[in-house]
Amino acid sequence: MITVNQLQKVYNGIGVLNIPNLTIQDRQSFGLVGNNGAGKTTFFRLILDLVETSYGEVLLNGQPVVRNDEWKSKVGSFLDEGFLIDFLTAEEYFNFVAKLHNISKDDLSLFLHSMEDFFNGEVLGTNKLIRDFSKGNQKKIGIAAALIGNPSYLILDEPFTALDPSSQIRLKRFLNELQSKFNITMLISSHDLNHITEVCNRIVILEKGNIVKDLQTNEDTLEELNSYFAV
Repeated sequence: MITVNQLQKVYNGIGVLNIPNLTIQDRQSFGLVGNNGAGKTTFFRLILDLVETSYGEVLLNGQPVVRNDEWKSKVGSFLDEGFLIDFLTAEEYFNFVAKLHNISKDDLSLFLHSMEDFFNGEVLGTNKLIRDFSKGNQKKIGIAAALIGNPSYLILDEPFTALDPSSQIRLKRFLNELQSKFNITMLISSHDLNHITEVCNRIVILEKGNIVKDLQTNEDTLEELNSYFAV
């Protein structure tokens, strides 16, 4: 369970995030939507202890994430290309991540085989450096690497951006399977309201760093989101 208490982030005297209280239960698929600058990426970076809070705290299973390495093996994440090592090939990078998680070569091979549909023949066996892949295929590599350690929590920032339509459909199917079969807790941000309602059972709207709506996904959620952002 992820718990947020009085969380604030201020840059140069300007508040960019202010979340008094928020709880994300285990096995929940949690969606985060908002316009540019709403604070979505900042929120994820605070959860991952990549930036310091100005005030408040984030707890994972009751333990603060700040300066605490115990939770890191439980969380897989991909926010942007900065998470990649772009002078490696995809295979070299996957091997590197597997070693960090003490994943055997055989288990890594089985995992990569399970990702073949998502990769669609565009990632493995190309002998290309990660920096030479398209943005969409770099995203596929990052998402796959986030899952190598069998995390209990998966955090993805705008995972559908830069993917072609076929890959977006494959990713939605894959994320839904992850949640239903393995009970993984997912935190996903997206500008695409259709995609987020199809993969998340709870959706929070951020506006200028504040939570303005907290919705349980149902047949009316997409219309409600569209109406909110149409104003």
